[in-house]
Amino acid sequence: MAEFRVGEDDFEWDGRPVRLLSGALHYFRVHEEQWGHRLAMLRALGLNCVETYVPWNVHEPRPGEFRDVERVGRFLDAVRAAGMWAIVRPGPYICAEWENGGLPHWVTGSLGARVRTRDAEFLAAVTRWFGVLLPQITERQIDGPGPVVMVQVENEYGSYGSDAVYLRHLAGMLSDLGVRVPLFTSDGPEDHMLTGGSVPDVLATVNFGSQARAGFDALRRHRPRGPLMCMEFWCGWFDHWGAERVSRDAVDAAGALREILECGASVNLYMAFGGTSFAGWSGANRAGELHDGVLEPDVTSYDYGAPVDEYGRPTEKFRLMREVLARYAEGPLPPVPEAAPVLGAPVAVGPLEWVPLAAVLAGLGGPESVHAVPPTFEELDVDRGLVRYVCEVPGPREPYELRVRGLRDLAVVEVDGVRAGVLTEDAAVLPVPVPGPARVELWVESLGRVNYGPRLGEAKGITGGVLHERQYLHGVRARGLRLDAFDDAGRVRALAPVPMGEGDGRGLYRGVFEVRGAVGDAVVEVPGWGRGFLWVNGVNLGRYWAVGPQTGLYVPGPVLREGANEVWLLELDSPGSTVAFRPV
Repeated sequence: MAEFRVGEDDFEWDGRPVRLLSGALHYFRVHEEQWGHRLAMLRALGLNCVETYVPWNVHEPRPGEFRDVERVGRFLDAVRAAGMWAIVRPGPYICAEWENGGLPHWVTGSLGARVRTRDAEFLAAVTRWFGVLLPQITERQIDGPGPVVMVQVENEYGSYGSDAVYLRHLAGMLSDLGVRVPLFTSDGPEDHMLTGGSVPDVLATVNFGSQARAGFDALRRHRPRGPLMCMEFWCGWFDHWGAERVSRDAVDAAGALREILECGASVNLYMAFGGTSFAGWSGANRAGELHDGVLEPDVTSYDYGAPVDEYGRPTEKFRLMREVLARYAEGPLPPVPEAAPVLGAPVAVGPLEWVPLAAVLAGLGGPESVHAVPPTFEELDVDRGLVRYVCEVPGPREPYELRVRGLRDLAVVEVDGVRAGVLTEDAAVLPVPVPGPARVELWVESLGRVNYGPRLGEAKGITGGVLHERQYLHGVRARGLRLDAFDDAGRVRALAPVPMGEGDGRGLYRGVFEVRGAVGDAVVEVPGWGRGFLWVNGVNLGRYWAVGPQTGLYVPGPVLREGANEVWLLELDSPGSTVAFRPV
């Protein structure tokens, strides 16, 4: 059996030097029925390898409750069938602009700053998770029946911490669990990142978007020998809600790729195909050089300005990068695959019925509980979704300012059943004073947990308290609504609709639309709607939000069917009236 190994200056395959021309494609951001097409697109781009992360929080949503871990193995089998190698980055932390950087909320909620360290409780949780995950990888290594050529230790750890004991422990754990292919780390090309994130006798790689020679010079100061590899060549970037779109010129990106390859290095395009952060799994960042500023939630689309766009189509960046990569390929490149089928014609959703948000919470939410102070989302076991907090203002008393300390991230506030305002982290005071007695309801929504930087793992919900003037309000009732409660379509359909026009319009909207003729990829648009989540035939397509810049949600063709289809919108701000599907 041929061996893939790390040589003095090159990777070696079956005893000869080889260059890894890799591209990132996250199996969890692609509909499984479309894996083959997207992998064929990467082969046609000129790549011989695929890289993927593994999000822990998707596969272990509650302690010991594992969901479809076999999907990792199925993806690696698809990679092998496509004739490509695979690089796997199992974390436990992945960043990836993914909710909580891939860490489960129940881990960060209980451990806080102890995550990503040698802490015994954290390592116990990782050990249990890796014990379930790793067989999907180790059974598919390149010296056996699979495509896996390398496995990563942690992820960009030097951007976060300096616990060398933790990193060495992880490397040993991976080896003990059967990883035989080379291990590696990846970090920014700065001295403190390379010293904090690397492991002795483990290949170190660097991540950057330009200035390849400078980046590799930095790596060589720390590792005089070993293959050069840019493990994340950022050929595009991601977008935030409420901000301008970020784009990278195709000529500039292709030129930066050429420079990497002219250095004799291997490369992993991040992203080669970005895809979509379905089901509300988009993360969030903190602004500023130290990533400690205002919250910047990530949009649902993870198109990333990749050479293969969110719909699986080649872009101008694809054409230019293909020309660069063709010079380093062994033989002619495969032809570009035909485009995936698209929806035959635009279609509008018929009349909508709706269920008020309070009734949705009563039917699908968790139990209501009473607490001395507001519990966090983590304490209520809510990963993605919202929590309703109810406080009583004693009285009689004068009108005073009502404010929320430690609000994460957004709250729609009702006083005695009347909407009184919307609060955010940086504007957490109601615009109108509240007299007593009064009943205050705060519908608090997470906009995505931080996925990078020192505030990784911070709690969601009300993390400080509710104050009336300077007085805390105690005896808080709380009830959570998780997004995965909508996975049970039978329970959703059992919710009793009410006539349109009653209530403030926040709630669950349901409608039916007919697809006649061609079934395929589409975009659903919801002009006039405020903010919420959208499902088609029970599949959560992610968050929509009127603030933009994203204006439509991608609907993978396999989600639709000829004939009757069903759409749900969980509207959390202000409803519109139009829901329309169009071909991509």
